[in-house]
Amino acid sequence: MSFSLAGLLVIGISSRALFDLSREDEIFQTEGLAAYSAYQREHEEEILPPGTAFPLVQALLRLNELTDKRLVEVIIMSRNSPDTGLRIFHTIQHYGLDITRAALTGGESIVPYFQAFHLDLLLSREESEVQAAIDAGIAAALLYPPPPGLASQTQQVRIAFDGDAVLFADEAEWVYKQQGLAAFCSHERERANQPLPAGPFAKLLHTLSTIQQQVPPEQSPIRIALVTARSSPAHERVIKTLRAWGVRVDAAFFLGGLPKDAVLQAFGAQIFFDDQEVHLQPASQVVPSGRVPYRSDSPLRQG
Repeated sequence: MSFSLAGLLVIGISSRALFDLSREDEIFQTEGLAAYSAYQREHEEEILPPGTAFPLVQALLRLNELTDKRLVEVIIMSRNSPDTGLRIFHTIQHYGLDITRAALTGGESIVPYFQAFHLDLLLSREESEVQAAIDAGIAAALLYPPPPGLASQTQQVRIAFDGDAVLFADEAEWVYKQQGLAAFCSHERERANQPLPAGPFAKLLHTLSTIQQQVPPEQSPIRIALVTARSSPAHERVIKTLRAWGVRVDAAFFLGGLPKDAVLQAFGAQIFFDDQEVHLQPASQVVPSGRVPYRSDSPLRQG
């Protein structure tokens, strides 16, 4: 029976992003592949704890229960072999996750399979994979370890995005880094009516917005927040850009340089996407977080 991924939100996720495999990774790093493989076989029936992306994936998969057609497909993308990957599937079944597809490459890179599976988003703990996805025009994030006391909340999908270099391109951030805050504010005020160029997560925001329109509005299954260091007068261009794109965010926080972690915790983000360590380090202690790298050809990366 054939199956098409067309029209679905397709998320590729590594086993270490979905489950907590810190002990197993330590064995692999210190003792090698043979010891890791033996450990996985010996503990094949032992259920893995949830990892950083677990609450998000659990909530996204619940969207499939709200309509008569499938909206989300989650695919395990791992360098595990089919043999060592068996524990992953046992754990998936234990938690009742509707995940049936996987690419288990037996030690080879998963990068060649991004386009084959039509990924909209990659979540991984491996930096080279995330960078390759970003360079290929696919939204991707390098996940931090799960915050202490990670809890699942499956009634809503709650995603928080940074603005510049995440939802929007990095041109405004480049102005800020090169010329300072005053030049940035002037640059954005002068271009208030000119939509910002799309960033690496713009397509994902569009897809989420489309899904929002396909589910009963009274259930409010998706809640999206923009959490940005921008403040007035740089807020206007952001709002008008979202309006021009025909998408909506449910909440926006223009923090003007204030810390983001308390706001993210209050919002209850199941994932927060940002490009800067200064925001992500504290945020990752209270909510699941992922760093969005700059494209390899970005002046921000070069500079």
